[in-house]
Formats: sequence, structure tokens, C-alpha cells
Amino acid sequence: MTIDSYLESKGMMVMASMNETPSGERVHIGFFGRRNAGKSSVVNAVTGQDLAVVSDVRGTTTDPVSKAMEILPLGPVVVIDTPGFDDEGSLGELRVKKTRQILGKTDIAVLVVDSTERMQACDMDLVRLFEDAKIPYILVLNKTDLASEDAAAFGVIGVTGPSAIVKTSALTGEGIHELKEKLASLKPSNEEGMLISDKINPGDLIILVVPIDKAAPKGRLILPQQQVIRDILDSGATALVLRESELEEALSKLGRKPDLVVTDSQVFEEVDKLVPSDVPLTSFSILMARYKGFLDSAIRGIAAIDGLKDGDEVLIAEGCTHHRQCGDIGTVKIPAWLEKYTGKTFVYETTSGAGFPEDLSEYGLIIHCGGCMLNEREVLRRAKESNAQGVAITNYGILIAHVHGILKRSIEIFSEYSNLL
Repeated sequence: MTIDSYLESKGMMVMASMNETPSGERVHIGFFGRRNAGKSSVVNAVTGQDLAVVSDVRGTTTDPVSKAMEILPLGPVVVIDTPGFDDEGSLGELRVKKTRQILGKTDIAVLVVDSTERMQACDMDLVRLFEDAKIPYILVLNKTDLASEDAAAFGVIGVTGPSAIVKTSALTGEGIHELKEKLASLKPSNEEGMLISDKINPGDLIILVVPIDKAAPKGRLILPQQQVIRDILDSGATALVLRESELEEALSKLGRKPDLVVTDSQVFEEVDKLVPSDVPLTSFSILMARYKGFLDSAIRGIAAIDGLKDGDEVLIAEGCTHHRQCGDIGTVKIPAWLEKYTGKTFVYETTSGAGFPEDLSEYGLIIHCGGCMLNEREVLRRAKESNAQGVAITNYGILIAHVHGILKRSIEIFSEYSNLL
């Protein structure tokens, strides 16, 4: 019997490697521009890989191409090569639409312009989109090996917003190192996003309740659980990880109360009954909402539940794609809890991964997952779009705590949000 199989036979969890940076924690860099401006060639030169197909035929890139990788000196990134923004016809319109969607998760934009030509109207449209979305961007004048100095300068007259203008030749490699350095200088800081480190102290004891059921990935912990454990260790505190079935016994044997309990949201009600009322309690999903800057919208959005009517449409949105099983939290448990709480019946639609409707007006409520597989910009974009269209959006953990009557307790540790209830 292997060590892993032995530990599994004892009901113990074996974690996969935590060394790989998840997509949601990587800087997303989008390359934009007209057809045949050399976007794909610049992408390949920056990454040092044949990530994108390169051809003299206009419009070779027909769909966004994404790749998670390491680029020095940036570190872990997701590089996205987009279709030409001047694409034509009905298929071209779809490609342009996809390009606009990519903007929602772009941390840094790179506008690639053919330096043998002046900037066109669609280039300026992209500039306006970057600036409206407050996305830092770099203007790359590509094909400098073919252009005169005067032609390259003429092409950018009137453009004042880029963080940098870099002249490159994907063919000769000119300017590629400078482009990487400029990208690294625009890397967003992670200092503001916090999971739990600012709410605990060295020496604290934190209990993490992790159910192991059919939906739990075999042989590993899910991303929020891994991240919270790391945050606790970095804080000099102690993490005790157990299943809900072991919680009562552990509490009786500890000899002291824990300083905080963090639970999977789907066992919120059970854990709430076991944990002493004077011990702070929250969930992984709520921590992720705070980490992504979404907690205030999620708390405000919960008030919409009382206004739902029979037959209203509810959108269940998840940032990842996974095989749904019996008892799935998004499609089975949450609808059941919501209908039991309201005494009403609703129509549900689900989206996963990159899918998120542009028109949200048909929904009475949007219930979003913790967003661990989405970067912060994409999570906030979804919340902003929902609010702009007058549709309330909340979070799995917030909704589950609310319908079980423990919302106030679940966010008590975050006193800065207490006035939202």
C-alpha cells in the first residue's frame, strides 16, 4: 500500500503541490490591435514560445488564445492573444465581441500597431476602451525594421494615455526586452487583497472545517482552502484542518477555544451549532469575496432575496468549470435552501468559466461563487455590470449564511462591513 492510499484509507487528505500559481492569482496581459499588426508575432517574441499562429494572411487569429506561463521579470502571468479588432463580417463581429470580453479580465493591455502605418480609428477605439476601464496599457510600434522614424512618430500623434511607448521588431527582437521591463513595471500590487492575515495574530489557533464528500476533489484541497492555510502559516498562527464530523470532538479535547473557525459554506448551519457563540465564524467563500474586493456588493445584494417573486429567474454563476455531481452546491443545494427560505419557486440558469451574460436584466438575482479561479478585475467587472443594470448580485457564502440565519455572525470579524446589514 502506498503512503497516499494509506492516508486516504484513514480519511486523511493528501494535498497536491501548492507551487503552481492559480490562474486567478496571475497577471493577465492582453495583446490587442488590428489584423496583421503583428500581435501574434510580438506575443511569441515576448513569451519565447510559438504560442500564437503567425501568418501573412490577415485575420489568422480567430479566437482569443490564452496561456498561463512564467515571464521574467514579471513572474506568473496569463498571456492572451486576441483577434484583430478591425475584423469584418458576421464572424468578425463575434471575434470583436470576444475581444471586448477579454478586456474584462485584462490587468495590463498591449496595443500593437503596425509602425509602417498611422494609427487607425479602431486603434483609437481600443485606446478609449482601455482608458474607460482604467486598464494600464503599453503602445507597441511593431515592424520598426520596415518603418522610417518619421512614419512611426506620425502614427501616434495625439495619443497621450499609454504608460509607455515601445518600438519593437518581432522579427529582429528589437525592443522585446524593453517591452518585458515595461510590463513588469505595471504589475499590479497584491498588497490590498487580504484573506485572513489581518484578522489573526501569531499564536492564534484557527480551525478549518473541510467536508470530504463526492464533490471534493480526490487527493487534494480546493484552492481557497490551500490559500487560507498558507495565509495562516505566514501569520505565525496554527491551522487545524478537520471534517465537520470531527469538529465536536476536537472542540472538547482542545483545552481552549479556537480564535477563529473557517468552514466550507455548505456545512455552515451544522458548524454554527457546534462552535461557541463567542468564537468568530466565517466561510472560505466569504473570505474569497473579501479577497477579490467583492464582499460589499455581495452583502448589499442579499437584500434582494426578500423581493423575489414566484417564477423569477436566478442566475447561478461560477468562475470554474467542473463535473457536476449529485448534491452539487450550485445547482442543487443553493436552489433548495433559497426556495425553503423564501417559500417560492424560481427558474434557474447556470454559467461557468468565462461565460457571463452581457444582458442581465432578465434576472431577479445573481448568486456568484467565491471567484477563486477568476482574477480580481474580472470578479469586480461582473459585480459592476450587475449593479449598472440594476440587478442584485451576491455570493455563495453570504447567501448560505443568510438563509440559515447566521449572516451577522459570519461577517462579524469584518467590522468594516457591519454597517451594510
